[in-house]
Amino acid sequence: MLRHTRADFPEGFLFGTATSAYQIEGHEHGGAGRTQWDDFAATPGNVVGAENGARACDHFNKWPQDLDLISDAGLDVYRFSLSWARVMPEGIGPANPEGLDFYDRLVDGMLERGLKPAATLYHWELPSPLLDKGGWRNRDIAKWFADYTYTVMSTLGDRIWSAAPINEPWCVGWLSHFMGHHAPGLRDIRATARAMHHVCLAHGEAIGAMRSLGMDNLGAVFNFEYAQPADDTPDAALAAQRYDGIYNRWFRSGIFKGEYPEDVLEGLGLHMPANWQDDFATITAPLDWCGLNYYTRKLISPAPNEPWPHYTEGAGDLLKTQVGWEIYPEGLFHFLTDTASNYTGDLPLYVTENGMAWPDTPGVPDEARIAYLDAHLGAVLHAIEAGVPVKGYYIWSLMDNYEWAHGYGPRFGLVHVDYDSLQRTPKASYEALKAALRKNG
Repeated sequence: MLRHTRADFPEGFLFGTATSAYQIEGHEHGGAGRTQWDDFAATPGNVVGAENGARACDHFNKWPQDLDLISDAGLDVYRFSLSWARVMPEGIGPANPEGLDFYDRLVDGMLERGLKPAATLYHWELPSPLLDKGGWRNRDIAKWFADYTYTVMSTLGDRIWSAAPINEPWCVGWLSHFMGHHAPGLRDIRATARAMHHVCLAHGEAIGAMRSLGMDNLGAVFNFEYAQPADDTPDAALAAQRYDGIYNRWFRSGIFKGEYPEDVLEGLGLHMPANWQDDFATITAPLDWCGLNYYTRKLISPAPNEPWPHYTEGAGDLLKTQVGWEIYPEGLFHFLTDTASNYTGDLPLYVTENGMAWPDTPGVPDEARIAYLDAHLGAVLHAIEAGVPVKGYYIWSLMDNYEWAHGYGPRFGLVHVDYDSLQRTPKASYEALKAALRKNG
């Protein structure tokens, strides 16, 4: 059982769960267009087993059952994402009526069950025709994204409780264009600099599009990794600071302060698009909340003989999840307090993703996941006690799903999915959460 229950948290604190479109829906359904992830997975060596999201968990057809699972657990919020390629198969131009109708019914289904719809406009499934035009390297993507946002929110916006434009901009910019681990699989510093700026610009343009429709409760969702020096040397400390700048400070600084960290511009500045400084008026569009996705820490070592950013990353000797991520709940407390102190002030904060992959099976209690959730709920409570305005905590993920380059191996879900039969089976962690949420004092 979970030691922390609803009764431990302030009145009105929201509990939720999160998924993303390409990971669960089944992209082969409903007239969705081709995405960069279909292309990336079809290229040898990119994805375990060359698996893709064509079938996934068939949420496109099983969404009523899945919403029932969320409601039955006693959760308050469902953080879901919309597929750009489902709504606009070409990325621009007319909308796909089947795609809009699916999300229309999905949002109504949430409201019928008393769930708050928390929408994310982009969770990495860029339409392939836009990748042909340069994707996130092309400044025009900010306008394309704003047009898509306006189109979908013209239909849904009056029923959306909260919305954020882009999930985990570090993954969109750095992981996908510098490290090459996610689609489109580039390893190019010039492409990276442009992508990391255009993600911020697209965020600001999308916020403007939603404000023009009268929407509120708009935010941004960042992902974080705690960067710890691998040893006590000054060089390791500088390497960890550089890692922190790229991963944890670039996007918060751009969106909340209208500037990028100098220690990152040392490497990216030469490659930035022309007149990038002029875009901060759009990028810094006022927000109503900030979301934090947090999972792990990294030990950072200097690599002076390698090109910038001159570091290597590794893991220590803490307990690790199924995907090798160290369990370090202290990092969540750090980022909640740091974000409030240095970026957002009194703005409400939400833990928009937190969870663990574990090789569990139906009937076998997933005690490791229960312990993980308990530890991180404790970190949230610690932050609240320290005066941080944390207003909610969302678990990744509702169900096992397509875990990007890892394929279908890692299991992050509160609910087990049999990928042959597509049967859903709640795990012990689901039942523990359900019991904890009933305890409302």
